[in-house]
Amino acid sequence: MDNETLGEQAIVKPLVFGGPLGQVDATIAGHNIGRLISIINKDTMIETPPALRAEQHLKLAMNDISSPKDGLVLPDEMHVKKLVQFIDDWDLKQSMLVHCWAGVSRSTAGVFITLCRLNDDRTEKEIALALRKASPTATPNKRLVSLADDILCRRGRMVDAVTMIGTGEMTYEGSVFSLPVDLRF
Repeated sequence: MDNETLGEQAIVKPLVFGGPLGQVDATIAGHNIGRLISIINKDTMIETPPALRAEQHLKLAMNDISSPKDGLVLPDEMHVKKLVQFIDDWDLKQSMLVHCWAGVSRSTAGVFITLCRLNDDRTEKEIALALRKASPTATPNKRLVSLADDILCRRGRMVDAVTMIGTGEMTYEGSVFSLPVDLRF
């Protein structure tokens, strides 16, 4: 974890982690995770881990789709508004983990949205490139990004940025990755 020493006091800079469902417990156990976002379908939604309180865990039940499909839950504006509110309520004292099933699409969209919300002084392109560097498999869900682009008034720049980085490397399950909350380069 990135620490700076100021006098005798260590300042811990929070990170935003992204990853798959199968790595949630290990990531929480191995890092200073104080917030958890589960972006996964309702049938595989997890309970709040014992290390966290219910208010520290946002559960967004949706499928990894970008257009309507019978029997599946399409990400919608309310999902993204809840995500943005959860980000806004974060005190930044501990790190946050965003996970989905494979750690490739919904979670990387959640990480991208989080970093766009918290880094108004960075371009969407810079944030997308940082995401690609941290996670070669990242393929952010375009529907989530498009909805966030509208809600955050980014005028298509978020969508353009994830289009620019393209589809990530093919994988069944992504690896856990992290980025600093403050993306000053």
